[in-house]
Amino acid sequence: MYSPKNIVIIGGNAAGPAAAAKAKRVNPDSNVILFEAGRFISTGTCELPYALSGEISDAMKLVFFDSESFEQKGVKVYVDHLVEKIDRRRKTVTVLNKASNQKIEYPYDRLILTTGSKPVYIPKFDKSLDNLFTLKSVSDLIKLDKFLSNNSQIRNVAVIGAGYIGLETAEAFRKKGFAVKLFERENLPLPNSGVEIGNIIAEILKENNIEFYGQAVDIEPVIKDNTVKAIKHQGWTIEVDMVLLAAGVKPNNNLAAAAGLTLGEFGGLKVDSRCKTSDPNIFAAGDNIEVKNSITNRYDYIPLATIARDYGHIAGENAAGGNAIARGIVPNVALKLFDYYIATVGINRAKARKYNLNVESVYATAPNLVKVMPGSRNGFGKILFDKYTGNIFGAQFIGGKEVAGHADIVSVFINNKIPVYKLSDIDYNYTPPLSPFINILSILGRKAKEVKK
Repeated sequence: MYSPKNIVIIGGNAAGPAAAAKAKRVNPDSNVILFEAGRFISTGTCELPYALSGEISDAMKLVFFDSESFEQKGVKVYVDHLVEKIDRRRKTVTVLNKASNQKIEYPYDRLILTTGSKPVYIPKFDKSLDNLFTLKSVSDLIKLDKFLSNNSQIRNVAVIGAGYIGLETAEAFRKKGFAVKLFERENLPLPNSGVEIGNIIAEILKENNIEFYGQAVDIEPVIKDNTVKAIKHQGWTIEVDMVLLAAGVKPNNNLAAAAGLTLGEFGGLKVDSRCKTSDPNIFAAGDNIEVKNSITNRYDYIPLATIARDYGHIAGENAAGGNAIARGIVPNVALKLFDYYIATVGINRAKARKYNLNVESVYATAPNLVKVMPGSRNGFGKILFDKYTGNIFGAQFIGGKEVAGHADIVSVFINNKIPVYKLSDIDYNYTPPLSPFINILSILGRKAKEVKK
């Protein structure tokens, strides 16, 4: 096994610490060094909206590990150290110590890029505006909390983007007592979930007094003293006191691009099944790479923390001399919105059509518990599948906590190419306070059989 002396990792959120820990376990004799440009490593980003709402009481609870705990594992960690340059020929990185403003050069035998993603900014909403924020890191949360504490006059909050983060932050602001205006460039919230669930979400927002503005492709800020005072949309002028931008993320690959590494269709680093980039001595993992989508068999951009962690382990093992192989990915995401839970797995109809797949779909409404039980309410599910083979392309669910389990079962079906009809052959659990007499997945499987006939 090849034994690199110096393994350098750039980026310390999900993939970076996973890569560092794995590399040290695989090759204890290597020097493993992690550089992070920010103050913290190994933080919870998915939990940020719940810290904003107050459900998680302290932002620092989202810092799961610190430099000292990693150094106990034999990994040297430098926070507030920005890597400015990769010299592939000399195999060095140039690092700026942000505290001292001094630069150092550090050699590597193997380099792992885990630089993650960065927020997407939209035209005219400049990041320098005093009351415009993103929620991408613990530092973002601390900055936002400080702004809210120092500006008690804040009443109207605009959230731009009604995807997962936009919906979660909209709920968080509403729970804090703010009037929330939610803007989305598509017609409906959570557009990737399909029309049916989008319409249900729109009703949930209305019930909870969140103003939703769809088709918000032309919004313009009204700016005074470097502060957004209002947003213009389709002839309306909507007063706001602050803006939370949640228009999505994109790969953070300025450093990799400057080093001449090959990028893919979505701006993510191209990596092989061992997480190796176009340079044989440089590996990558996390939100800065593109991964193989198991359904389309094409590379895709799927920025999820669980994927970042798993691919971080693969990159770390292989950089240290191992031979781990990455599997294809089935996207599997869920969110909580007030008293509802939404789960999406696989791909949606638009992506299936983009790749000329033979899409058929069935949907069902069914109770989460037998109707006589307290807490029983209807949920909705939809499954997309190949009308010839029955292989599942994706599914969307809305209801109670059970939807995560539905999505996980569908994920197993997708990964193993089990036809949708087999959903009706599973022996589902039935317990009155826990599960329904007939599982919605069984109903969907039966409906799919009828379509096949």
